[in-house]
Order: sequence, then structure tokens, then C-alpha cells
Amino acid sequence: MDMSPEDRCRHIREKLKEDGVYNQWLVSSEPFLIGLDDFRFLERLGSVLYSFYKASNKIYYESINGRQPAWIARYLNQGKPHSLIEYASMNRMKGLLPGVIRPDIILTESGMVATELDSVPGGIGITGSLNRAYSSLPPLEKGGEGGFERLFPDEKDGMLKGFMNMARGIAHSHDPVIAIIVSDESMDYRPEMEWLAGAIRESGGRAYTIKPQDVIFTEEGLYFDWPDEKIPLNRLKIDVVYRFFELFDLKNIPKSELIMYSAKKKDVAVTPPFKPFLEEKMLYALFHHPLLEAYWVHELGQDVYNTLSSLFPKTWILDSTEMPPYGIIPGLRVGNKKVVSAWKDLADSTQKERQFVIKPSGFSELAWGSRGVTIGEDVSKEDWGAVIEKALNSFDSTPYILQEFHKGRHVEIAGMTGRVRLCPYYFVEGEEVRLRGIMATICPLDKKLIHGMKDAVITAVGIN
Repeated sequence: MDMSPEDRCRHIREKLKEDGVYNQWLVSSEPFLIGLDDFRFLERLGSVLYSFYKASNKIYYESINGRQPAWIARYLNQGKPHSLIEYASMNRMKGLLPGVIRPDIILTESGMVATELDSVPGGIGITGSLNRAYSSLPPLEKGGEGGFERLFPDEKDGMLKGFMNMARGIAHSHDPVIAIIVSDESMDYRPEMEWLAGAIRESGGRAYTIKPQDVIFTEEGLYFDWPDEKIPLNRLKIDVVYRFFELFDLKNIPKSELIMYSAKKKDVAVTPPFKPFLEEKMLYALFHHPLLEAYWVHELGQDVYNTLSSLFPKTWILDSTEMPPYGIIPGLRVGNKKVVSAWKDLADSTQKERQFVIKPSGFSELAWGSRGVTIGEDVSKEDWGAVIEKALNSFDSTPYILQEFHKGRHVEIAGMTGRVRLCPYYFVEGEEVRLRGIMATICPLDKKLIHGMKDAVITAVGIN
């Protein structure tokens, strides 16, 4: 059956509304298309990023145990409550890593740039719903207007399978009860997580989206009640918690201490783990630090190190500590001038020279989405100086980072010209890290920060 572009858009929109995940953004009659080489790179990237997480995890523990410089852990612990630092430092937590990995990738004229790794990624349900919606469209003729070779992934329910396999791996059970715990502070994401859990149940799994206050604690583990007309009291024991709440919000999360207690006793598996140091954007700065290069090359191997060196933008921690006369800020240049020992040189830069962003490193309500982000070339010299001063003054409680800004190249989709962010979703499935879906967000050219705004097109990804 032939469908006009307008009908295809209407079909996609209605499918997303049926799933309860649509939020007023623009839709496209076709997926965003990438070349096979780019797809193959993204397919391999999951294991590369997982290696980075493992190496970051290792260097933290080696730092707190005196086998790496103490300043590494000191940076990563900056601004965190002592109780959470102690919890994350326990040996029984040592091997825990995130089960879902999602980089934010900008397509630039010179290649791909991963501006950050999202520690508690939203969009899992939206991407799963998008894949189903686009898979339900009648195929377009290859080579015709809006044609594409195939949608990625080939399996429309790859996101569900990836999530289930990830949960099975950390639960060591083929049929775990999964509680996706979404806090009130993250309520905007609840509809997509409810869709994800419902779709998993429809496929035979046992996943449920609940609130933290729904958790029932016992010394044997965590439970919750789930309405079932066949069973008057349907109380389920949780095997896996998917933590969809931020660690800086723990004091506002009901029963968070009980969830952490059960995880410590290994009565329940929790992902992402309660490890704030793995959620710091300053990990990029540590990766690029010249004194640590030998460590990263040794742990990652030269090929992986080279891949990440080109993928991760150069990043610096805005440390307010007074620099000794022999100290330097490694590798930072403004225009043709080296910034050797004073952030003041950065504040004095011209607008054209300010190809940087400043943003909180983590553990802050400003550290997700586009909150707290300032692009240097978009503000006046006075405002840029004020942002630097604020960042330096916040160092003790909320460290900020300075990062090279890479502008996205122009892309076309369904008659619109914009810039695109790709969000590939990788699931740690036993010994494998698998790419299970990619969401594309295309924003108009006048928008520097790419996110899910109403002016944006959000779509699945196809391979041309």
C-alpha cells in the first residue's frame, strides 16, 4: 500500500501516541539514514566504551588504594556525601558496571564526537517504540524518494531483547522480576518506562515500572505489590532494580537507603550501580590527561585508546586551586595562544576563540539534559567571565568542566536541514556488549544544543 509522506508521519505519530511515549516533537516520514561504514563503527563502539568504563572503574579503586595518584579519586569524589563515597568504595561493589551504555554523538564535518556518556539514559522506551512504529510502515522502493535499505535493527524489538538479556545477566536468572524504579523527579520519563515494562510483559518477561515508595523492604529482599485480578495479593520479589533516579537526588528518594542496603547484601542487583564516580563527565578530562596516558594505553590497548582520543572532545576540570609557579594546564589553547597556568587567559578570549562549553561534571540537577551548559561563542565577554568565575567558585561542591565545542555538520531529513545527535543504546548481555537501537534527534540550524525540544525531529535510524 502506497502512503504519502504526510500519511506516513501521521501513522508514526499515532503509533507513538498509542504507546504513550509521544511528547509533541516533530516526526519524519522516514528514519535518519547513516552509511554502512558509520553503522559498523557504531556497532563496534559498545565494546570500546565498556572497556573505558572498566578502566575508569579500575583507576578509581587503584587511586583510593594508593596504586594510582590520590588526586584522581579526590577529583571524582569532589562534592559527594561521605556516606555515598564509602558505599561506592566497598570491595563488594568493585566489579559493578552500568548495564546500559548510551553516548551522545554529534556528527561533525570531521567525524563523530561523543560529547558525553549518559549514566542514567532516558529514551530506551522511546527508541523501542520508534523502531516498532517505523517497522510497521510499508517499505519504500529502494532508491526512491525517502527510500532506505533497511531499518536498524533488523529485529523491531531489539531494545526489549537487549534490556531483558542485560537483566538476566546481572540477575543470573532466565526469568527475573525487574523493577524499573522511576522517581517523582524523573516523572517525565515514566511513560516510556511504563511502555518498556509493558512491552516486555507482553513478550513473556516480568518487568514493572514502579515508584520508590512502592518498594516493600524485608530482610529477605525487596518486594512490591502488583494488581492482578487472578491473585488477590500479588506480591513479587525483585531480582533486578533498574535505577532511573539520579544519585544527587538520593536524599529525596523514598526508601533509597533500603534499596542500597539490599544491594549491599546482594539480595537484589541494581543497575546503574550506586557509583557516582562513573557518572562524572570529568572522566574525559582524566582520559586526556598526559600523566595518565600510559595507564589508558595499557588498559585499553593502543587501538581503543586512539579511537577514544578522536571520539572524546578534549576536556579540562575547572579547578579553583591556586596554581604553583611550575604548574600548567595541559593542552589548553585559546586561538593561537597557550593557556598555561591561569583560567584568566580563557576569560580574556574573543568570541571567535571561545570554541568551548562549560557544564557541571555530574552529581547536580544541572548536569543532565542541557541544563547548566554555556557555549562560549554564544555569550558576551562579561557573561563568559562570569560563567568561569561561577564554575571556579563552585569547585568544592559542584565541579565544572571545560570542553571543546564541536559544531554538528548540516544534515537533511524529509526536507529539513539541521544538525543531528545520535544516541546508540548498548546493552551488556553477558560477555557481549550489543547495539540494540539508535535514536536520532535533528534540531534546526539555529539551535546549538541538540536535545528533545518541540522544534526537533526525533526518529529511528536506517542504513542506506
